[in-house]
Amino acid sequence: MRMLEESHTERGNFKPIREVGIVGYGAYVPRYRLPGTEVDRVWTDGRGGSPIKEKAVPGPDEDTATMSIEAARNALARARVNPTEIRAVWVGSESHPYAVKPTSTIVAEAIGAVPNTLAADWEFACKAGTEAFQAAMALVGSGMADYALAIGADTAQGRPGDALEYTAGAASTAFILGPAEEALATIEASCSYVTDTPDFFRRPYQHYPQHGHRFTGEPAYFKHILAAARQLLESLGADAGDYAAAVFHQPNPKFPEQAARALGFKPEQTRIGLLCPVVGNAYASSALLGLTAILDEAQPGDRVLLVSYGSGAGSDAISLRVTDKIDECRDRAPRTRAYIERRKPIDYGIYVRYRQKLHMH
Repeated sequence: MRMLEESHTERGNFKPIREVGIVGYGAYVPRYRLPGTEVDRVWTDGRGGSPIKEKAVPGPDEDTATMSIEAARNALARARVNPTEIRAVWVGSESHPYAVKPTSTIVAEAIGAVPNTLAADWEFACKAGTEAFQAAMALVGSGMADYALAIGADTAQGRPGDALEYTAGAASTAFILGPAEEALATIEASCSYVTDTPDFFRRPYQHYPQHGHRFTGEPAYFKHILAAARQLLESLGADAGDYAAAVFHQPNPKFPEQAARALGFKPEQTRIGLLCPVVGNAYASSALLGLTAILDEAQPGDRVLLVSYGSGAGSDAISLRVTDKIDECRDRAPRTRAYIERRKPIDYGIYVRYRQKLHMH
């Protein structure tokens, strides 16, 4: 039994042979905001209350591809890497603009990474972005590439009147993974925890996803988030007190706060990365968007814990340590808070038009 337990721990902690880190990062948040009170006004006559202040809404000319390009350009500005040196462009999302045609090739072409690069789209609900991140880490860590670009981006949808409509937001994040000696944050280790838990899904030809209501909390979100985080912390011999900041997937404001408390994290450790109340649940970029906000303020030596969650279900936990290169590169591109503060409120009618929720035949 002891040998099995030790083997399981070794399998659960992923660390590449070659040291890898983040050499550039970027974010993008659309300027339009739908206040939660607008959803409440339309569907409950103002009696229901809103779980968030507002959420980010893509404009009529924005989609996962355009937002990914903006974030990728910000990551390139921070990394100062020649795009032709990027050997993989991977886009994680559950709202790709095409059913059959990759988003990744559009992004690769727009940033000048073509033609000698890998390109692929990733899917795993809200952890599609961290799936791409881990794959990029593995590609660089194996020595097959010096740089790889991982993107998490979504323009999330919620059925009119559904609880998701309050929180289903939009944003994008991009991370260029490269050698640790060039990194602004090195990756200590990561682990993943997955099961077949159908808490959230969308069948082919369905416009809106379906979800399991409270079932999405337990045994879905909390089981996977806590298991992945605990397994990683145990393998590193670390606990919450060793970290300056932590960020968890944010389907709503309450779930990540509860997960943080269960793991021993204090509110001040999760404050910077908790963006759901002002941008909503940005799905594949949710936890990663919080990471960009943390990196915008992190100090050399800080340790950061990231734990994503994707319905279906699974979590990725990643431990990072910030290096002294952070100070010289973070202001080469707009900070995440600058995008959040650059806001334009809209009413529910404009939101319906922008998100094409009203179909006329």
